Amino acid sequence: MGLLIHSIQQDWGVLLPILICSILVIGVAINRFSFYKENKRDVVQFIYRLQKELQKDNLDGAQSLSSQLGGIIGEVAEEGIRVLSEQKKDFSRSFDISASLATRKLEKHLPIMGTIGGVAPFLGLFGTVVRILYTFQDLATQGNQSAAVALGIGSALIATAFGLGVAIIAVIFYNYFQSTVRRYEDDFQLLKLLFLSFADSEEETTPNKPNTINQQMQNQRTQQF
Repeated sequence: MGLLIHSIQQDWGVLLPILICSILVIGVAINRFSFYKENKRDVVQFIYRLQKELQKDNLDGAQSLSSQLGGIIGEVAEEGIRVLSEQKKDFSRSFDISASLATRKLEKHLPIMGTIGGVAPFLGLFGTVVRILYTFQDLATQGNQSAAVALGIGSALIATAFGLGVAIIAVIFYNYFQSTVRRYEDDFQLLKLLFLSFADSEEETTPNKPNTINQQMQNQRTQQF
């Protein structure tokens, strides 16, 4: 404990950036946990109910169901139904845009955590190098003092340990949040497949009116002759 206090007193300048990084990691983690918790929904049950409404060709009911669900899944589903009712031909491209915008919301602040996970160890090593240089300087001016050398090296290693600890925590959180984002992306793909299957079924059931008219004209000509 005394070594830690000594390190903070002597090396606060090099430890300060690592401390800032640790505060940022905690802030981003709290923000993302809160955001994902607010948007957590029972997607399996929702898709099952949404499929029933689409099979009934009830877009209004599907829109209402998506609105009641809420969250980012509900927003993407609402936008998909709106696009489906307006333009079925370009549905895939329009839905991908909506899903990409939703993914940006899910990935917000995550690059900060990823950057800290890569930079924090080097900040710790930088602090260690600086403290060792000061220790050698004191050794040169004061002579051979094993206790001072041991204290200086121990204090220097605290910076490395601190940097590695922050980096490990940042990488763990970053990977966990990235897996959460991928699960949401899988949900978006499920919605897209559901909407595309509905659009394809609508095209198959729609009669081919031009061909029917041409057949009627041909039948009339045949009857005339």
